[in-house]
Amino acid sequence: MVVFGIAMLFATAGLGFMIWKRSGYSAASGWLEFLRFLIVSSVALTLNQPEWRETFEPDEKPVIAVLRDESGSMKTEDVIIPDSAVREPSSRENIARGLTSTETWASLNEEFEVVIEPFSVESPETTAGTDIEAVLSSILDRYPNLLGLVLVSDGDWNTGEPPARAATRFRMSGIPVFTVPVGSETRLPDLAVTAFDVPTFGIAGKPVRLPFTLTSALAKNHAATLEVKTNEGETLTSSVTIPAMGRLQETILWTPQAVGDFTLTLTLPVADGEHNPDNNTLSAPISIRKEELKVLIIESFPRWEYRYLRNALERDPGVEVRCLLFHPDVEAVGGGPGYLESFPEPELLSTFDVIILGDVGIDAGQLTVEQADALKKQVASQASGLVLMPGFRGHQMSLLETGLEELFPVMLDKAQPRGWGSATPGQFELTELGARSLLTRLEDTENANVNLWASLPGFQWYAGVTRAKAGAEVLATHSSDTNRFGRIPLIVTKTYGTGKILFMGTDGAWRWRKGVEDKYHYRFWGQVARWMAYQRNMASDELMRLFFSPDRPGTGDTLTLNANAMSVGGEPLQSANVIVQITAPSGKIETVRLQPGGEEQWGLFTGNYVPSEPGEHQLKMTCAENGGTLETLITVQGNWLELLGQPARYDVMEEIARISRGEMLSSPDFALIKERLAALPEPEPLERRLRLWAHPLWIGVIVLLLTVFWIGRKMAGAV
Repeated sequence: MVVFGIAMLFATAGLGFMIWKRSGYSAASGWLEFLRFLIVSSVALTLNQPEWRETFEPDEKPVIAVLRDESGSMKTEDVIIPDSAVREPSSRENIARGLTSTETWASLNEEFEVVIEPFSVESPETTAGTDIEAVLSSILDRYPNLLGLVLVSDGDWNTGEPPARAATRFRMSGIPVFTVPVGSETRLPDLAVTAFDVPTFGIAGKPVRLPFTLTSALAKNHAATLEVKTNEGETLTSSVTIPAMGRLQETILWTPQAVGDFTLTLTLPVADGEHNPDNNTLSAPISIRKEELKVLIIESFPRWEYRYLRNALERDPGVEVRCLLFHPDVEAVGGGPGYLESFPEPELLSTFDVIILGDVGIDAGQLTVEQADALKKQVASQASGLVLMPGFRGHQMSLLETGLEELFPVMLDKAQPRGWGSATPGQFELTELGARSLLTRLEDTENANVNLWASLPGFQWYAGVTRAKAGAEVLATHSSDTNRFGRIPLIVTKTYGTGKILFMGTDGAWRWRKGVEDKYHYRFWGQVARWMAYQRNMASDELMRLFFSPDRPGTGDTLTLNANAMSVGGEPLQSANVIVQITAPSGKIETVRLQPGGEEQWGLFTGNYVPSEPGEHQLKMTCAENGGTLETLITVQGNWLELLGQPARYDVMEEIARISRGEMLSSPDFALIKERLAALPEPEPLERRLRLWAHPLWIGVIVLLLTVFWIGRKMAGAV
């Protein structure tokens, strides 16, 4: 641009001299050409963007920022100080505080302004994590004269953007970050109880399964005896073997005898050489109640499975059984104690927790389409369980023409409505999911349970099933019979709306009584009934019912609140003002207004709540239409982002230093840090630039010269 400007000036000067000479060296022409040369010179100068520069020496000291991580993970004790007489590991937090104390950095105060700031300070009221990116960005924004930054941390970031994003900003600003990682890169020997998933409630006199999860950071398998103790002093023990560097998921059976609220504490004994014994214990509350299950059995003929199932349930003191036996070949339905004369009205139907639908369909003397729709609404909106147990008469095939078709977890073979029979007994075979499921657990250990199912008396008929539907869970299949989709599914579960569905593809379970009476037959059906009724009985009274999912939520989880509200006469309300008032452990109160589920979700009201605090939350539900009040407790588990005993993230610290063109220092040595900071270049003087070529006054001068030039040419008669 400079060469172009000079060439333009020479050309303008030569042309102007020729014009002046041609005019006979006229004074007016000479002044006009001089003015033209001046204008061209101004334009050439503008194209080269002239600036007026001023430099100022900074009157403030350059800032060195020192950031100290004080998150929960920094409490991990895994730092062994070299050449120290004390060989016990120190906590990351102690090392970081010693390295970032005011006294340590006092020697640099004359040369720098040292700013020491902690971040991710742990609070007992919060479950906040570590956001390294936000901390780095905040420092860069607040200190314009920042010369360098020292980050002392274990690198364990668990929320926010990746730290590399802030490191890139530091690189673009020419500010290096020196990282000092603290903590061990490998996990120290440790055992931990990481989960104790106690159910919300249990039934007095009935076994309660207490699932738990143990993790190990030991180099070899570890055998231990677990202890579960109640607040009443009752103690249970269980022997386990935790795999090396692995995890173990198991359950303990507990049979509570008394009704009330209990706190269960699971303790894993401390192993030799274990690093952190504080994570070997977990506690959880549970409410033990008196059982009051209501079961409705609907059947067409009194087949053997129906008779033994009804007798077994009637002998259970916690179960109230009602039966509707159609007997389509005769005019009257089955009668006697516990029998219904007709399909129950809505107010009575809504009281049943479990409905067992046998070899029944849409036909004269059996169900109607309206009654099938009522069953569908009962499952979808009232959280009732539905057991589908077809028979060799094939009546259930007609249900596929009604709304109940959506509830079937399997595809039935319409070409084989009466199923398949065989003189050779068939056997169940548990799937991988079925081997772990509590529904099919007939023995206390998994291996014994699988062996038992393989040896149970077989069945000689099974339903015509082609395959399981998407989303269904297959617990057991036929041990030998297959089709183009694989093994024939026989025990299949799924959820629908707020309720649960179980499909039993054979009616030969009553044969399991051979030699053992009701031991396995009733245990299976008792587990099914209680599994299906679990949600409905979370909290209920005569007028309202409240159930929620998940039943053990964590902080930040979306808790779905479902409620059924009944009129004083017992009929489910279609519209009502149902309000749930939630009191958090801190005393904070939040109100959730439940919305009607609509016509398809009969009598259901639903809403959502996201707990932000761990601990017990008090729920109080009210309904203006029936005047009812229902109170219950929900225990929210803390989803703590900060975990003790995890390895330090050296990779994160190295990445921050590399991107920002700093350095990761291998040891927390202040002398080494001081040496690196001393090598930083002196801060450049501040510079102020005035862009003359873009100044309005400069542009105004050029416009003025052009105006004078144009007027001068008019006056000289050149235009």
